[in-house]
Amino acid sequence: MDTPPRVRRTLETALYCADLAKTAAFYQQLLNVTPMLSGDRLVALNAGAQTILLLFQQGNSGPLETAGGLVPGHDGSGPVHLAFAVDTADIPAWEARLAELGVAVESRVRWNRGGTSLYFRDPDNWIADFRLDICRFLNFDRRN
Repeated sequence: MDTPPRVRRTLETALYCADLAKTAAFYQQLLNVTPMLSGDRLVALNAGAQTILLLFQQGNSGPLETAGGLVPGHDGSGPVHLAFAVDTADIPAWEARLAELGVAVESRVRWNRGGTSLYFRDPDNWIADFRLDICRFLNFDRRN
């Protein structure tokens, strides 16, 4: 097969949290969402645009037997980054939202191809940012 099947998007992004309840509360408040799923092992949040933010309790994401089969174990540590795609016009509102929640903007970057990133840290010290959805402006293959 010369051409692989199409990937539509990244469905889930996982973060592994030292204090799941604290990190889940942070993202719920920041994004103003309620959990799609919540437990001692995992909290799943709607991160917009058909994307799910999975928050796992670090060290507690071993293999999971389900009625449909075995979910392999996984875990993570080390520096992590994630970015939320937003409209440029909403960057000031996101900056105000971070300030309202007492979250410092660590850095602002203006990109050559357009847009600005607001970098901040979550309770686990992971770096995250709000930025313009640059995929709209780059020459990515957009097969529908």
